[in-house]
Amino acid sequence: MSTAARQKFIHISKKSYKNGKSATHAAINAANAPLICPAAACLAARVFKDIKMFNIVLVEPEIPQNTGNIARTCAATGCTLHLVKPLGFEISDKYLKRAGLDYWHLVHVCIYENLNELFAKYPQGRFFFFTTKARKRHTDAQYRAGDFLVFGKETKGLDEELLLSRPDDCVRIPMIGEARSLNLSNAAAVAVYEALRQNDF
Repeated sequence: MSTAARQKFIHISKKSYKNGKSATHAAINAANAPLICPAAACLAARVFKDIKMFNIVLVEPEIPQNTGNIARTCAATGCTLHLVKPLGFEISDKYLKRAGLDYWHLVHVCIYENLNELFAKYPQGRFFFFTTKARKRHTDAQYRAGDFLVFGKETKGLDEELLLSRPDDCVRIPMIGEARSLNLSNAAAVAVYEALRQNDF
């Protein structure tokens, strides 16, 4: 991402943040707090045609440190972070902000009441659901700029009904049979860098 493009992104994100009317905005005015925008404003902020950007979706995340680490990954890769309620922490949580260090001003964050709201906002979006229950490996999927990489909560993963309804969109990160799962923030990093690799970074 060029410096000029990044500055343009930050300017638009801050403008969306200042103009937002969500009660969440008032709760995160502290320095280095994440930038929260209304869901409908997400596409308007993504104006770069020269940047291959992906979307990381966390459905009901429970551990603030994991979300903070993923936010840092988003800052380093130009991804948008989407959080689906209920969250297991307050958006102003000190552990969340600490994990993201001083990268929050580089992160574009959107919050949704539920997963259906996200789907409704992006009816043409391509969603990949990461789960240990999938047959297809994450490296077998063909990712395009703008795709959504979706992860479930740390303790239970994604809802089984959702996975059964969209089996062709489910992918898994390979691991040995004795291991239950990867840490959420590690899994998100593995996923987004594979997507970036396929698109020549």
